[in-house]
Amino acid sequence: MKHTLIGAVSAAALALGAFGAEAAETTLRITLQLPLKSHLGQNLVLFKNEVEAASNGEIAVEIYDSAQLYKDNEVPQAVGSGSIEMGVASLTRYVGDAPIVDIFYQPFLLDTEDKVRKAVAPGSPVRAPIDAAIAETGSTVLWWQAYGGSIMLSNGGPIKGPDDLKGKKVRVFGKTLGEFVEAAGGAPTIVSGSEQYLAYQRGTVDVGMTGVSGVQSRKLWEVMDTITITNNADIEFIVVANTDFWNNLPEDHRAIIQAAALKAEQTVRDDMAGIEAAAYAEAEANGMAIYTPTAEEMATWKAASQPVYDAFIAATGETGKAMLEAAQSF
Repeated sequence: MKHTLIGAVSAAALALGAFGAEAAETTLRITLQLPLKSHLGQNLVLFKNEVEAASNGEIAVEIYDSAQLYKDNEVPQAVGSGSIEMGVASLTRYVGDAPIVDIFYQPFLLDTEDKVRKAVAPGSPVRAPIDAAIAETGSTVLWWQAYGGSIMLSNGGPIKGPDDLKGKKVRVFGKTLGEFVEAAGGAPTIVSGSEQYLAYQRGTVDVGMTGVSGVQSRKLWEVMDTITITNNADIEFIVVANTDFWNNLPEDHRAIIQAAALKAEQTVRDDMAGIEAAAYAEAEANGMAIYTPTAEEMATWKAASQPVYDAFIAATGETGKAMLEAAQSF
């Protein structure tokens, strides 16, 4: 039986992948919203190479990057319904089905690498409930992809505190980030990652919120001139497979895929600090100003964020409260 897992790759890679897939028993196609050259794209390439080598050609992997097939916000429904078998999505895209995912977007909660590593460890009191909740949507989490801390983008100067957001339209990529912006006096606007560049170029929003690696891969220095290092949220992506498809794969193929997924997850996590450092350096080399808020400014940010914590507990009940307490103990 030949299996097909829908996903994403550039045109050239697709042509090569399609040729290899003819002889493969299982084909994994993965959809990705970011460019293949991004660190998430390169992490998928690592996964592809591991799987194809370990399976001796029995499994072929194709990657469709840059939202060729689906935008980020379309991935959960597409994978869960079986319209497509595999995809990469920002964790916050599952908030509608699993409000607990927004634990990672509670302002300044997971603001160090050590805290993040404890939170994302398989089986941790923060991650385990999320993986289980996503399983209820018809998708199986294969691995998590680190994307780093959230930063703010602006033109003409940094965003030093809530006063600098008042009356401004701010690009966000999730409900809780929107609540954070509202608590600070701004007007949140959800914009997909692949649409950021045009949103900044056209002035659809005044301020951006993203990971610094996205600034590099999307060349956002062409449309924004300042980065403020807020680290107000930890941005995570997940690679999911349609559960029915996954369960019907041969056991040996699942084992190969799981081993490659584990290596991909560990590699991108270990590489994240260096990836962010390189992205900051390239952004600065391309003319961007980099601003780090003072301790006093950070205290102002945190004071304005309490309503977001209250809303999270109200939306998630005892499960969310337990996750929040666990994260605060890290």
